[in-house]
Amino acid sequence: MNISARNHFPGTISKVDAGPINAQVELTLAGGDRIVAIVTNESVGNLGLAVGRQATAFVKASWVLVRAGSESIRFSARNDLPGVVERVEKGAVNSEVAIRLEGGALAYAVVTNEAVLEMGLKPGFPASALFKASHVILGVRD
Repeated sequence: MNISARNHFPGTISKVDAGPINAQVELTLAGGDRIVAIVTNESVGNLGLAVGRQATAFVKASWVLVRAGSESIRFSARNDLPGVVERVEKGAVNSEVAIRLEGGALAYAVVTNEAVLEMGLKPGFPASALFKASHVILGVRD
């Protein structure tokens, strides 16, 4: 499957909490990182989302925020994945920042060149990838 979302996180569904309209689905990646998605109950049924099922979380790089450093700050974003900057690829206006998560997966974010300079983002620097659960799209193979 080809998809325009830069971030592809394959894993195993480890939790499904259904509410009246939406469900919170937790996906555990091979290295232990966890991603939370909010999807409709209809999607849970249509996709057969259940604990133990393999799924992939897709997140556009433009939806990922970067927190520089390892300081403990709490955010409302459900997904707050710590790691280390692996590389920064500078463009004319924006840069792509690749963060190696603690469990080994790579998370990509697109941030302005100005933000890269202000935050001092460079390889080896601690950083976290943050994104809302509602920005996660889940996919399963038939």
